[in-house]
Amino acid sequence: CGDGGFMMNSQELETAVRLGMHITVVILRDDGYGMIRWKQANMGFTDFGLDYGNPDFVKYAEAYGANGHRVESAEGLLPLLEHCIKTPGVHVIDCPVDYSENDRILNVDLRERSAAV
Repeated sequence: CGDGGFMMNSQELETAVRLGMHITVVILRDDGYGMIRWKQANMGFTDFGLDYGNPDFVKYAEAYGANGHRVESAEGLLPLLEHCIKTPGVHVIDCPVDYSENDRILNVDLRERSAAV
């Protein structure tokens, strides 16, 4: 989930830990409402009020009794995800993202390919 969406319901970590669930949550962190920013920019809307600060998600998870992890590179995501899925308990993965690739792929590449058809 995105970091904004996660923070709207992050208290559910307490429930997952209390119930002894085995779940892995991947937080796509851009420190703002990046997907909304991207969509609004493509509709011509002004960028306003979409940036915010996040807590340290590793410490945040640990405060609830969950296991907190941070992705350090694109290559590190899959091994970390596999580790979390194989290891019992509640895991939270802080995964930084850059939505600028979405813009290039969906608004430039896709338009060019559609026009060619």
